[in-house]
Amino acid sequence: MKTPRLATGALTEKILDALPFSPTGAQEKAVEEIRADLARPERMLRLLQGDVGSGKTLVAILAAAMAVEAGGQAAIMAPTDLLARQHARSLGPLAEEAGIEWAILTGREKGKERERILERLASGEVKILVGTHALFQGPVEFADLALAVVDEQHRFGVHQRLALTSKGRATDLLVMTATPIPRTLMMSFFGDLDVSRLTEKPAGRRPIATRLASSERMGEIVDSLARAIANGAKVYWVSPLVDESEVVDLAAAEERYEDLTRALGPVVGLVHGKMKAEEKDAAMRAFKEGDTRLLVATTVIEVGVDVPDATIMVIEHAERFGLAQLHQLRGRVGRGSEASSCLLVYKGPLGETAKARLEIMRSTEDGFVIAEEDLRLRGGGEVLGVKQSGLPGFRVARLDRHGDLLAAARDDARLILARDPKLETPRGRALRVLLHLFDQDRGIRLVEAG
Repeated sequence: MKTPRLATGALTEKILDALPFSPTGAQEKAVEEIRADLARPERMLRLLQGDVGSGKTLVAILAAAMAVEAGGQAAIMAPTDLLARQHARSLGPLAEEAGIEWAILTGREKGKERERILERLASGEVKILVGTHALFQGPVEFADLALAVVDEQHRFGVHQRLALTSKGRATDLLVMTATPIPRTLMMSFFGDLDVSRLTEKPAGRRPIATRLASSERMGEIVDSLARAIANGAKVYWVSPLVDESEVVDLAAAEERYEDLTRALGPVVGLVHGKMKAEEKDAAMRAFKEGDTRLLVATTVIEVGVDVPDATIMVIEHAERFGLAQLHQLRGRVGRGSEASSCLLVYKGPLGETAKARLEIMRSTEDGFVIAEEDLRLRGGGEVLGVKQSGLPGFRVARLDRHGDLLAAARDDARLILARDPKLETPRGRALRVLLHLFDQDRGIRLVEAG
């Protein structure tokens, strides 16, 4: 059990007054659900799902402000330095408007600057800390961590999320994603995560037209991009994912960068994960400001890149990417009011699963639909464990056939936890035996990690 956190509304009201727009109805509903969770004696485990551009960051900032109103601190953890700094740019002006002390902590903050941040955090002076995995490393101590927000949660392991929430006492947890991975979707089936959905896009956003093209038509693709760039378009080109090696990915990106520079001239830029932070920032700034018009990248741009006037996304060897990653990459465009398009370039012949994945991407932009199809295509991992894909370890049940039974089982589990949380009644003891027999008792801590 935790200390209920009662938000007063004093800080969130100041933030809302400072916004140049009104939140969507879905954002308002999500904020109210989080407010109610914070006030409960049970720990919050909530998933906030919304497609790119639906306003998850604002909900995270308001949730953090509510934790501060209730006397605690909040941490917002992102998977990359790029995304952490984008969150900080969004948070900074609003926190200052509300008079909330905040700081950022990534691998970039070093020496005396880092020590000062850690001192202010431990004393409780810093109320909101934004950062990367640096947030859960040893020396980081909070005075009272009430809320942990984990963005792009599929990029963090279960143990990393546990390490962050262990920095406080019964810390409330909000995880955010544009596409729930199958593991997360399964956990929501089982009731371990409450789900808030941001189903509305801000006014003026337009759908992204998604098309498929064979790599045999590469010449035509480059010619059409040359015409689009001449008309003022900005283009992302994600180089092929050759295998799990960053070195090979990098070589592929550099080779494509050289090819496109020869074809299109000096309007082509390059960004990848092996660059120094300053070089990455410079490459992104050149693209944002229009000095370069086509940005060749590895999947470092999957999250945290916001260039509203970029309208074309080309994903090379799209058949080698998972659905969640394709959905994230496509979400880099369609962020402004201009019509946007995504071209999935594949190398044939395609297998049945690869063909099904690309067809799903062409047919929908809905993150939950994509996640459900991903679940169907590759299984959902372990519910009480750390495996995040593949078939779950059921002896009899099948998700596609027994969804109604699983819903009943979830309701029954909630009832037993409400009436007998320590499993001490005869039925509770029987359930303990079952957990032990199926070697699942060790997994209970992992469920609490979201």
